[in-house]
Amino acid sequence: MPFTQLEDIPSKEMIPGFVAKMIHMEGMTFSHWTIKAGAKLPEHQHTHEQLSYLTEGTFEFTLEGKTELITPGKLVVIPSNAVHSGNAITDCTIVDIFQPVREDYK
Repeated sequence: MPFTQLEDIPSKEMIPGFVAKMIHMEGMTFSHWTIKAGAKLPEHQHTHEQLSYLTEGTFEFTLEGKTELITPGKLVVIPSNAVHSGNAITDCTIVDIFQPVREDYK
């Protein structure tokens, strides 16, 4: 699948209000999230490094106890095992890249 359209990738609701389209490669996972306003990302952590990029909407993101409103263009760099959570203030679109692969998302 070297060339594809986002719309051709199957969607899956991972937690209430969070729908993802994912591509899993040998060393990383790419995920495109469509998030409903009011949906909550419970506090959690994982061994994966994560880069989050908000493309649409407003998302309240908490990382290691620090909370910020994230707007389009903002990047969040999440180290391995960092505790994080969030809340969609509006409908949002977020792109995440995880390294290594999120086997639990397959």
